[in-house]
Amino acid sequence: MTEFTPVLSLVGGALIGLSAVLLMATHGRIAGMTGILTGLIPPGSTDWAWRAAFVAGAIIAPMLMLQVSETAIAFDSPVPMPWVIISGLIVGGGAYFGSGCTSGHGVCGLARLSPRSLVATLTFLGSAIATVFVIRHVLGGL
Repeated sequence: MTEFTPVLSLVGGALIGLSAVLLMATHGRIAGMTGILTGLIPPGSTDWAWRAAFVAGAIIAPMLMLQVSETAIAFDSPVPMPWVIISGLIVGGGAYFGSGCTSGHGVCGLARLSPRSLVATLTFLGSAIATVFVIRHVLGGL
């Protein structure tokens, strides 16, 4: 079961929102991870530096958090690594064909009152709810 962490969740959500606002204010760009990562793949875009810094921050910040706090993040996956890789490719394909990911649509698109982002976010959430239901209640959990 997942542990209830309202303070950490609130702080994390606020930091995500702040980073999205700062990126829009300083670079005029939407903080969607799919678009940011796509700009890093060769031939890459002309604004490669801020994209690399954004991704590096997304990787380094949690590691720093673990070093300076007493919070531990336990990770144990019963899913074999090939399935994790296949799942990642499917999600990447969905993000490509959906013209964005949960961060772009859910955080930035909803803040801009985009109808397309509302539909995309509801689709993401509905798919996640259906997947959890099927895995836990139909298949008996993993």
